[in-house]
Amino acid sequence: MQKPSVKCALLATMIAKHNWGAPIGQDDLLNLSAIDGDYPTGREVYADLRSEPYITYRGKRGIELDKSNFAELADVLYHECNWEAWEIESRLKHYEGVGEHDWRSTTPPYSR
Repeated sequence: MQKPSVKCALLATMIAKHNWGAPIGQDDLLNLSAIDGDYPTGREVYADLRSEPYITYRGKRGIELDKSNFAELADVLYHECNWEAWEIESRLKHYEGVGEHDWRSTTPPYSR
């Protein structure tokens, strides 16, 4: 079994711990994620995630998932993290467009 990337591990933790209006701080996210103590890389990836369209940056409070951009998040999970469509559908409960999502797209919205 292939080890997930740091980005995918952080996103998986954010999805598992997602609570509307409750951002997760960098240290908490890194401690909860399966990144095997790779905190320097984790800090870099966390910084990169702050500018992703499917993430809302709340300053010192941390980052949280942006429900309005779950299509982009679904594409990242599918294309970069190798999640199956059924897994994304079951874990992104608030993604209302999941039924119409084009999983076969070779040009995900996040790479345009």
